[in-house]
Amino acid sequence: MLEGAKSSAHFRLVIVDGKAYVERFRPSIERDVFTLWGILQLLRVYPGKLPDLELMFDCFDRPVIPKGNAPPPLFRYCSDQWSSEVVFPDWSFWGWAEINIKPWRDVLKDIIEGSKKTKWKDREPYAYWKGNPKVADSRKNLLTCNVTEQNDWNTHLYIQDWEQESSEGYKKSNLGDQCTHSRGMVPLKHYWPIKDDNKCPSLKFAVEWGNTHTQQAQAIGEAASKFIQEEMEMDYVYDYMFHLLNGYAKLLNFKPTIPSGAVELCTETMACGLSGTQRRFMEESMVKSPSDSNPCIISPPFDPVTLHDLLEEKANSTRQVETWEDQYWKNKNKGE
Repeated sequence: MLEGAKSSAHFRLVIVDGKAYVERFRPSIERDVFTLWGILQLLRVYPGKLPDLELMFDCFDRPVIPKGNAPPPLFRYCSDQWSSEVVFPDWSFWGWAEINIKPWRDVLKDIIEGSKKTKWKDREPYAYWKGNPKVADSRKNLLTCNVTEQNDWNTHLYIQDWEQESSEGYKKSNLGDQCTHSRGMVPLKHYWPIKDDNKCPSLKFAVEWGNTHTQQAQAIGEAASKFIQEEMEMDYVYDYMFHLLNGYAKLLNFKPTIPSGAVELCTETMACGLSGTQRRFMEESMVKSPSDSNPCIISPPFDPVTLHDLLEEKANSTRQVETWEDQYWKNKNKGE
């Protein structure tokens, strides 16, 4: 069954007796390197505690395995409600050397310090975004919401030119100086939902609402920061990986063996074979000693009723915002 995912996979990972082996199918710049590095660090966090397993991993972003009867298991960084990929932590948790994004432990410290630089009441009352618009149509469409002679949508939107950033030493791309977000958050508690099919007016209303409801807006921002600081620390990332791989291994109906074309992975030789930023990020993210505690106890899956209630709560919050927004524009168009 695993072979059905091989055509999309960048590599096959096998863990046998606590050692990791990789069979590569095609390169993926550095995503595969830091993903495998992260798995090696997991083995150092919980040595001898991972069962034997074998998996296929695709390092591209967009899911390709639709839901259906017995889809082949494929690990990747992203999935959605129409797909069946197994979601694994992003490689950049251990650093993204290509664009100088540091390992997550350091980035999280920078975000915490960056949030202290300017008090909430002193921040500019605009929606801010900076990124690469070339990777998705939704990002290209977002740029139409920049200020023009005809419209001011209360936004500051910037294109991230990574080649220029590289030549200037990445002085303007420190994540600690920017805003962050994460899936798993709840609308109106951690973030403000924006209409995907009507972005510009939706953004303008969001900023207007925040400027006239400063305490509520600040509470949302603080809740989001707290979520990132407390729920996304690196120890929890490793615990998620541990439980995910353990649960996956229990579903295998065969005994994993080392493929003839696979090579053993080793933390020391992997880091020593690199130089520059890649090696520095590996040294900074290297696990120095095993965890002195067991992995956290993961909550059981939601039962259907609880899951429905959770999704309904999120949908209701989004609908509430849409109702406010529709009323705002009705009043605006009437000149009120």
